[in-house]
Amino acid sequence: MATAAPGAAMPLRELTIRGIILGAVITVLFTAANVYLGLKVGLTFATSIPAAVISMAILRMFRDANILENNIVQTIASAAGTLAAIIFVLPGLVIVGWWQGFPYWTTAAVCFVGGTLGVMFSVPLRRALVTGSDLPYPEGVAAAEVLRVGSQSAEGAEENKKGLATILAGSLASAGFAILIAMKLAAGEVGKNFSLGGASASGASASGVTASLSLALIGVGHLVGLSVGIAMFVGMLISWAGLMPILTAALPGGGAMPVDDLVGTVFSTQVRFIGAGTIGIAALWTLLKILGPVLGGIRDSMAASKARGAGQLVDITERDLPVSIVAGTILFSLIPIALLLYLFAQGGPIAADPVPVILASLAYVLVVGAVVAAVTGYMAGLIGASNSPVSGVGILAVIVAALMLAAFFGRTMGDNDTAALVAYALFVTAIVFSIATISNDNLQDLKTGQLVGATPWKQQLALVLGVAFGSLIIPPVLDLLNQAFGFAGAANAGPNALPAPQAALISALAKGVLGGDLRWDLIGYGAVIGAVVIVIDELLGKMGKMRLPPLAVGIGIYLPMAITILVPVGAVLGHLWEKRSARAKHPEFYSRMGILLATGLIVGESLFGVVFAGLVGATGSDAPLAIVGEDFALAIPVALAVFVGIIAWMYKRTHASARDA
Repeated sequence: MATAAPGAAMPLRELTIRGIILGAVITVLFTAANVYLGLKVGLTFATSIPAAVISMAILRMFRDANILENNIVQTIASAAGTLAAIIFVLPGLVIVGWWQGFPYWTTAAVCFVGGTLGVMFSVPLRRALVTGSDLPYPEGVAAAEVLRVGSQSAEGAEENKKGLATILAGSLASAGFAILIAMKLAAGEVGKNFSLGGASASGASASGVTASLSLALIGVGHLVGLSVGIAMFVGMLISWAGLMPILTAALPGGGAMPVDDLVGTVFSTQVRFIGAGTIGIAALWTLLKILGPVLGGIRDSMAASKARGAGQLVDITERDLPVSIVAGTILFSLIPIALLLYLFAQGGPIAADPVPVILASLAYVLVVGAVVAAVTGYMAGLIGASNSPVSGVGILAVIVAALMLAAFFGRTMGDNDTAALVAYALFVTAIVFSIATISNDNLQDLKTGQLVGATPWKQQLALVLGVAFGSLIIPPVLDLLNQAFGFAGAANAGPNALPAPQAALISALAKGVLGGDLRWDLIGYGAVIGAVVIVIDELLGKMGKMRLPPLAVGIGIYLPMAITILVPVGAVLGHLWEKRSARAKHPEFYSRMGILLATGLIVGESLFGVVFAGLVGATGSDAPLAIVGEDFALAIPVALAVFVGIIAWMYKRTHASARDA
């Protein structure tokens, strides 16, 4: 269906009640899936394209549905892939013991206020970074192409039908395999830690090989691409083939420890902080590289706004939310933020004289929030929202917040006061992180809107609605997962505790800065590794070779091998799929079907994880669906056979469906 020309007398409807309701439903489902996935593997998936496919398949039943209405649905639902990233910070409050659960209205308010600020901060950047730049915006362009093809013909309707079927098939397959694991008929993880035979006076050298049999990880790998997959594999080798043998051999008393305890201790207390150093230097390098273009783009945006204010006619596709509303919303948001900070600070050293610290915190939110909005928006345009190193921004943000508090109170306080300051640093960072995640997504959506002829201010309003819907569902899902499994490192963590990798790292950094015991030497080693990777990546770029993203290398070092090892496998499968798509009759559709399959694999397993958490909470059992014991002899063979079989069958099925289009 063709769109009306800009400025036409009968523009197509965009913001509709049915579109908002559909967007809300998709947002709730995908937010729940992303919260679980992020806590498990430290990654979230972009939801724009699958939301667009679902929207077109459903709204096609209405005769007056159009491309702009579908665009609004995907804009609302895209909040599920971004606001859910708040779980990279908030679980830290449970890990450090300040919260036992997630207070509903406090958690929802942090998500909503921070997310709304993210939308407002990114409004002035649209002209600079979207319409006035040559940034590729890979996911925004792909979503626009999906909307165009699906809205233009009967052939598009058939493609929508096949796309929706592919998402459902992938979801059912991954959920089915997760059910087998929950029943204990299949193993969820295979691997072994082992001694390498060498030993020093301090301890024994050891390492391990472990893989989590997760179809969601295959989907993640397909989506992030070969370059990121290889970089994560390189990081994993640095961690487990290089750092682990060296550090275990050097650990005092390590030779007397069981090998599993030795590997676990060294990884959690040393290797992860080296990975944090690599992530931090990679994020800082990214900021430095894009600072010039961002400042130049903002100057261009201000000049264009001044020209429009002089009375020039503004096309419908150039109408943002008015500056008065943007500025007013930003200023008004400071009131609930100040109230949240004041209430949160009760019971700690800040409560004795809260005004200076809260004023400094508000300035921190405004200044750092504006910076991260520009930075994350630019990164989304450069490499896509899914690959954008938002977690690296969070790492830098919490260090700055902790240093700010250290300037007020020093580093020699008692344990209780230090714990309160650590929690406050995490709480302030959570607000800034909400800004970062939404800014990371907003410009991607606006690029899609630009390509299909949408009205920017309506998309910006739609994303605020998406933030609201996501904010309502995140607290209960977090609480459910916390009660059912707990988070690694927290007091209530069970045997199946979710790793929550970024939250654990950010919490450890805040504690280290404020407690004065942060292993800066380990952070420094990681920074050196990151600097070497940066040089290699830049040289590869100059030679026109495949890049080695430094942030992905850092993530490969930081995350457990059980999580990272299958992401490169998925990346290779995705690369092979893309090579085959180049020879297909309809290359773009063939490529999209692979994306939709990967999304289905992620969504099915993740949603089942949330349902399973509900069963655990309701029954009080860690294994409510188990029909055999932990010692079931065939668990590993069954798991490997079914896992490989599902992957082969799903890709073959999707190939047949895409080929026949």
